[in-house]
Amino acid sequence: MDNTVKTVQQEDRAVMFLGNRQAGLVPIARPDKAAVGHLLGTTVHTLISPGTELMTGFMEALDTPRGTGYASVFRVEAVGEGASEDWQVGDLALCMGHHQSFQHIAAVHAVKLPAGLPTHIAVLARLLNISMTTLETTTAKPGDRVIVMGAGPVGLLAAHLFQHCGYKVLVCDPDEGRSAAAGRSGIRHTATALPEGDGEWQGKTALVLECSGHEAAAIASCAFIRPRGEVVLIGVPWRRRSDQYAHELLSLIFHRYAVLRSGWEWEVPMTEGHFQPYSIMGNLARGLDWLAEGLIDAEGSGLLRTFKPEEANEAYNGLADQRFAEPFVVFDWRNS
Repeated sequence: MDNTVKTVQQEDRAVMFLGNRQAGLVPIARPDKAAVGHLLGTTVHTLISPGTELMTGFMEALDTPRGTGYASVFRVEAVGEGASEDWQVGDLALCMGHHQSFQHIAAVHAVKLPAGLPTHIAVLARLLNISMTTLETTTAKPGDRVIVMGAGPVGLLAAHLFQHCGYKVLVCDPDEGRSAAAGRSGIRHTATALPEGDGEWQGKTALVLECSGHEAAAIASCAFIRPRGEVVLIGVPWRRRSDQYAHELLSLIFHRYAVLRSGWEWEVPMTEGHFQPYSIMGNLARGLDWLAEGLIDAEGSGLLRTFKPEEANEAYNGLADQRFAEPFVVFDWRNS
């Protein structure tokens, strides 16, 4: 294996949370070589996960700096002994790495990018993976009606995923700007509220992907689906947002035979097994292929905003204050 590391001219750095609503770059040390079974390389783009990163670090008071990150694309510069011979120096790879100038990751936890896929689009595969698990576990079949509640980053990608796979998809978001953006991106059916009284959707919807984290949306979805339809909770309910009672939800589940369940991404294993063909890493690879085929035109539809790592504080505060119309925010590490 080639284990030669390219000389790095500038200091390696990582975006870290420094305190409540404070983010900045902190120096970090790059390994001298790739560890056994690992890949080492320089980061090209990383993707921010707004919900996860804002609520589990940026909005907290911290005693010490905390690393953060969600998805990274890097160029392989060293392949450790024991890593698959499929990996070569120069390959572009996706991993679930931090926002930092290099990545050092087990080769089995990285996925090679398809030829021609832009690196700033490839990082979206990580968010696409969240609803991929639901696609693999739902009882709804292609051709069935599917509603996505919430047109944020996760919901928008979920809508494109299910539409791509042959489902009839409606995106529902009370924010007119988000709903319109979903339409511009290629989603055929959008609305700012559930289409009450519409016989094509009410009582006929097989699956609702609840991506807003709002309990009122989950309850309304249970009332809207067909008998024995599914409501999958994908959005994190970070806080209480309504005064509705559990009785209302339980009554809907009981009388409408609703299947309300978790949309936990990690219901499938990290890697495939003899009796488990679906996996996190396999889903990432599948998502990259579909992005390369044009699943979503994130750039042409005005859905993506790019920052340099030096602008991390501006990026996170803008997300916290909901100042950006674009649902996808990435860091460009080139020349940083």
